[in-house]
Amino acid sequence: MIGRLNHVAIAVPDLEAACAQYRGALGANVGAPQDEPDHGVTVVFIELPNTKIELLYPLGDNSPIAGFLEKNPSGGIHHICYEVEDILAARDHLQSEGARVLGTGEPKIGAHGKPVIFLHPKDFNGCLVELEQV
Repeated sequence: MIGRLNHVAIAVPDLEAACAQYRGALGANVGAPQDEPDHGVTVVFIELPNTKIELLYPLGDNSPIAGFLEKNPSGGIHHICYEVEDILAARDHLQSEGARVLGTGEPKIGAHGKPVIFLHPKDFNGCLVELEQV
């Protein structure tokens, strides 16, 4: 059911410093910051030949990333995102297998302008999983 790895998301305590590090030390193609108010984050995508890295920074007081950074002040891997062809079919299949979809269970529009859902990390070996319809 899952397709390609779309991205690995890393929460960062200093977005500008993280962008500079990827751009300078690693020579990466670093995109522009984009605010995602529905998700409470500012994101920056780093394009790699085979996938992307998504840097996450808190946007607003209720950002889920703020809580993550309180527990992990240096930042760290927040989630992985896999591509799926049909987000609703994927959601229904996962729920029938006992997986929990976070939030209302209805897809939201993600940073790429496509529907996404998140799966509870306790159902996937401690890893928060994002599915994105392609």
